[in-house]
Amino acid sequence: MILDALPHPVLLVAPDGVIESANMAAEIFMRSSVSVLRRHPISEFVPFGSPLLTLIDQVRERSAPINEYKVDIGTPRIGAPKVVDINASPVADRPGAVVLMFQERTMAEKIDRQLTSRGAARTVTGLAAMLAHEIKNPLSGIRGAAQLIEQSVPSEDRALTRLIMDETDRIVKLVDRMEVFSDERPIEREPVNIHVVLDHVKRLADTGFGRNKRIVETYDPSLPPVFANKDQLIQVFLNLIKNACEAIGDDPDGEIKISTAFRPGVRLSVPGTDEKVSLPLEFCVEDNGTGVPDDLLPHLFEPFITTKTNGSGLGLALVAKIIGDHGGVIDCSSQRQKTVFRILMPAFSETVQPLDRKQ
Repeated sequence: MILDALPHPVLLVAPDGVIESANMAAEIFMRSSVSVLRRHPISEFVPFGSPLLTLIDQVRERSAPINEYKVDIGTPRIGAPKVVDINASPVADRPGAVVLMFQERTMAEKIDRQLTSRGAARTVTGLAAMLAHEIKNPLSGIRGAAQLIEQSVPSEDRALTRLIMDETDRIVKLVDRMEVFSDERPIEREPVNIHVVLDHVKRLADTGFGRNKRIVETYDPSLPPVFANKDQLIQVFLNLIKNACEAIGDDPDGEIKISTAFRPGVRLSVPGTDEKVSLPLEFCVEDNGTGVPDDLLPHLFEPFITTKTNGSGLGLALVAKIIGDHGGVIDCSSQRQKTVFRILMPAFSETVQPLDRKQ
């Protein structure tokens, strides 16, 4: 069946509303085989009163195709949430029959967010270079002046000079962290076993910030190596797992899940060329903490965005920059007691390697 080659779920709904046919992607999406789908109307697989049912009626009335965007058709049966774009079209020689094609929003939004994050990272790159040059030098003078003043003021006023020096040091550290964004040197990459990286990060967590935290591993041992810089990957997962540990806090039921999987079929266009890079390697860090506020979620990888009281908001921006420089995509989905950071990256190939360029 030609439709089985399509990556998007396609369903044929008969005039009486019963599902008549489905491609392989639809079987996976609906979590049911074709033989099961054929025994039930489409209304049994979507929420009561779903806009999808109204859309099908409109297509029958108009005998013309209709598109609907961002429709949540998630149910416990097929998984929730399931936000999709829907293309509904009539069948020319079958009055009342309707063909449905779903396109999940998650991947499109991942790519959109990643491109936004890369643009934000470029903004920080220029800002970091400017700050390093224009701010660090005068800060050094301010700190030196405060040290001289400290020697000549009464002891009760030295707390103020100490405050000036401490705050100056804090600003210098912030600028130093931002200078990482202005590093445009080529990335030194090699085939990396992601499980070696994750095991190393887990050991670091177990002896430090993740002590007494429950960390569960679900790995696909057959994964090919990722073409990456090992040290930078360690930095990425240290940041994500540290954030997860902070999210669950001291909750005795707190749990962090680290998983790896192979997800074929995901391809990303390389800007400025006709090339498409396959991103089959999926790495996830999940926690059951309080979650990310809905208003922050779309901006989570932008600089200076943070949910922490004393956070700088640069950690996830740097993570997004590193993954973007490797030609990958990072996304976050969050609801109460389930926050998932999902990374998609290209695999190493002996014959075809990802372009070593800044995205």
